[in-house]
Amino acid sequence: MVPAEHLAEGAGSRQGWDCDLSLGTVPEEVTVGLSEHLNTWKTKHGSSRQAEAVPLQLPDGLLACASADPRSPAEGDGARVPGRVPEHVRHDGAHMNAAVSFTACALGRMSWKKFPVYVLGQFLGSFTAAATIYGLFYTAILHFSGGHLAVTGPTATANIFATYLPDHMTLWWGFLNEVVLTGMLQLCLLAITDKENNPALPGTQALVTGILVVIIGASLGMNTGYAINPSRDLPPRFFTFIAGWGKQVFRAGENWWWVPVVAPIVGAYLGGIVYLVFIGSGIPREPQESEDSAMNEEHRITTLSKTSAHLSVTSHLDPVSRVPANTSSVQPVPPVNGSILLESF
Repeated sequence: MVPAEHLAEGAGSRQGWDCDLSLGTVPEEVTVGLSEHLNTWKTKHGSSRQAEAVPLQLPDGLLACASADPRSPAEGDGARVPGRVPEHVRHDGAHMNAAVSFTACALGRMSWKKFPVYVLGQFLGSFTAAATIYGLFYTAILHFSGGHLAVTGPTATANIFATYLPDHMTLWWGFLNEVVLTGMLQLCLLAITDKENNPALPGTQALVTGILVVIIGASLGMNTGYAINPSRDLPPRFFTFIAGWGKQVFRAGENWWWVPVVAPIVGAYLGGIVYLVFIGSGIPREPQESEDSAMNEEHRITTLSKTSAHLSVTSHLDPVSRVPANTSSVQPVPPVNGSILLESF
């Protein structure tokens, strides 16, 4: 709570208020979790396998589809990035990706105690975004599917929310695909944000990241839908499980569901290692003065200034004489012209 004296100081500017609305200091874990929740919600709500990709029957009998392939919403993903990346709060930055959060902790750039907070916020945001999409496009989904919520087949709608393995891919080829794509994403993210390696200009990181996601999705995302993020695949998949699609969401594609969870984590970590070993290790780093040495230097300067002030005051004192300790009586001291500095005992 705000101290009483501060409330008294601000009373004049809050005339007419009948109560104190201050909430005190919000714990960092709360701000981190809420930030990840809101940013991931916008990520999933803005791009997901959106119902934009569901073909809609037009009056003249033609089919309209906002995406050529529901498994490849590359444009939607990249277009939403510039609107959400800058919204970092005063912590380690908005990740919106469990693989990125894991890599940050594994490489020592973030404390492990923050990892569950990040992931929980991301999962809740993605889950609520899937529920929002389902509510907004409920009638369109039912109209297209004929009232039957299918996971596979010509009227499948589960791929609006999560990725599914296509017929031309095998499970392990899909795993490799996700590892490579997420590794590229993590490597490029480190290059974009590395202050010692000519990073993107301040204020343009969001735009560059959005272009990066578009390029990855448009060029290499057709095979598996490029999940590259456990936080935007697993929670919406769980939502479809409880919303009526059933257990098939986990069984389809040779039990594909675990690949978008594990493969991006492996790929992001490998991408981070590749950057640090082959790029980061060759960048000259400026030596940074330790905090302790800086504090010692400040203390030394303060001590010297106080000593100088003391000597200045001493030089203006009245003349003083010393009497030997063995003197039995006090002898008069003749006046002395000038001043005598005190000696240090």
